[in-house]
Amino acid sequence: MTDDSPGHLDAPIVFGQRFAHSDTFRGLFREGMLLVEETAAYLDGDGRADSRDLPRGGSLSYATESMRLTTRLMQLASWLLLQRAVNEGEMTFEQAGAEKAKVRLRGFGSATEGAGWDDLPERLRDLIERSIRLQERVIRLDDAIYNAANAETPAENPVSRQLGQLARAFGGGRE
Repeated sequence: MTDDSPGHLDAPIVFGQRFAHSDTFRGLFREGMLLVEETAAYLDGDGRADSRDLPRGGSLSYATESMRLTTRLMQLASWLLLQRAVNEGEMTFEQAGAEKAKVRLRGFGSATEGAGWDDLPERLRDLIERSIRLQERVIRLDDAIYNAANAETPAENPVSRQLGQLARAFGGGRE
């Protein structure tokens, strides 16, 4: 009497993987993709005009922060697309894990205060702050999905072991 289904009592519930298949993840995915589109539209449109009006120091900050912003968003979009591919069965969890190694979720810090920050257009600051919040959420989800999957196998449940021994003793064959 074995049951290998995900809902079986012996199987631990992995929050990250369950969340990744939820409506909440789909909302996070949409939010991320919309932020990428919104940022691209701003930087290619109004952002160009906004950057022309900046003093020299502000122009340097604008160039630096817009590059960090686009890099951060491209990495986040890559991660979101990988996870969606797993969710839709286009890629295995293991394949996504191997591809995920190429995605960098950390290390795109932005100076969100000070003179350089204060010189930036308000719209760019808003996009940067939103991208940082999205990055933090994705990092937490990534840790929950992939670190939980890589964690050591939990200790054997002694009750389950005893039930298995009883089942084998009485011909149930539970392993």
